[in-house]
Amino acid sequence: MPLEHSPRPLWLTFDCYGTLIQWDEGLRAAVDRILDAKGDHQVDRETLISVYDHHEHALEQTPPHRSFRTMAGLGLQLALKELGLSASPDDAAILTDSIGAMPPFPEVLGTLNQLKQQGYKLCIVSNTDDDVIAGNVAQLGGHIDRVITAQQAGAYKPDRRLFDHAHAQLGVSLDQVVHICASPHLDHAAARDIGFRCVWIDRGTGRQLLADYTPDATLSTLDGVPELFKSLGW
Repeated sequence: MPLEHSPRPLWLTFDCYGTLIQWDEGLRAAVDRILDAKGDHQVDRETLISVYDHHEHALEQTPPHRSFRTMAGLGLQLALKELGLSASPDDAAILTDSIGAMPPFPEVLGTLNQLKQQGYKLCIVSNTDDDVIAGNVAQLGGHIDRVITAQQAGAYKPDRRLFDHAHAQLGVSLDQVVHICASPHLDHAAARDIGFRCVWIDRGTGRQLLADYTPDATLSTLDGVPELFKSLGW
């Protein structure tokens, strides 16, 4: 459903990490700490992140459903072993404990405040556990009305069950919600399959659009959202 000539949404849903919270920056810092503790080796940060992402995303789509802490720890363990490095329980703790401390992007608090002033209700839909995301939500100025997690839904993006659960919990139809996100692989796939409206925040990280999906709007930072919505007559 294109944004033009479509109804004003009641709810705005947001991906958290990479959209509201500085995920890439925080992940790099955590991986640097993990690698520094391994001593002398030839593994670089970006290689470990790439291999970790591969394992973690595969695990999330492999039954049975397990907590994000479990998935992240196991994914990191598999990545380290694949790259010839030893793995310890401390590695997973460094990674998962750092997530809740990751801060919002500079424009996020002001933008969320604007959107609240414009009358929207705001919900996060995230591939994480309730306790992991709590530290991030606490940094968002009290602007978030609901938080829906993979833990609550028993499913991880891009599985549509997470969004189906979120929409059911919010009591919204597809024309009453717009999703705002940074991840083509996870969120755009669900938007394509379910048909909800979607705004992509392309922060120049190199993430590529899916071959068979184009978001309804693309912005470089979150602070373009209020003006976009005003231009639509919302």
